[in-house]
Amino acid sequence: MSTDLSDKSLPYRIAVLCYLRDAEGRLLMLHRCKPPNQGMYSPIGGKLEPTTGESPHGCAIRETKEETGLVVKEGEMRLMGMVSETAYEGECHWLLFLFEVTRVVGHDEIVAYEMDEGTLEWLDRDHIQSLDLPKTDREIIWPLVSEYAGGFFACHIDCRTEPMTSTVFESWKSNETN
Repeated sequence: MSTDLSDKSLPYRIAVLCYLRDAEGRLLMLHRCKPPNQGMYSPIGGKLEPTTGESPHGCAIRETKEETGLVVKEGEMRLMGMVSETAYEGECHWLLFLFEVTRVVGHDEIVAYEMDEGTLEWLDRDHIQSLDLPKTDREIIWPLVSEYAGGFFACHIDCRTEPMTSTVFESWKSNETN
């Protein structure tokens, strides 16, 4: 089934997603209590501030501090993926930059686990796929994050069709063992 969105002009949004891990290798995820994706899990992150000329790295550092209180230095934030989405939920196009904090984060470094947007939880990597995730995250993004952990990938997701389609344009895996 195809939805024709070719004649509809949609806004383009730019955002970051940030993955933080603890000493046990668990990832910090936000259980969202507000739209978008209410009731679902996602990594922390948010929209880039284009009016200020904010860079994706700067946005990742800012969003990490705003949502967790954690101060991350520039050298501790690594770009691990880039995802473009055409017509996500028929509402907008997204350009997502996925980052990981390269150091272990202590639970005591997180200022508050409850916030306006939901609750932060440390979750086992193996458990994340079974959570209620947005469809693009569950079917495409999370499997790529898992496959290319420590490496990099660039992917495009076309949400105009059912099933949605995706293409990985560039990728490399880490030489390190996880």
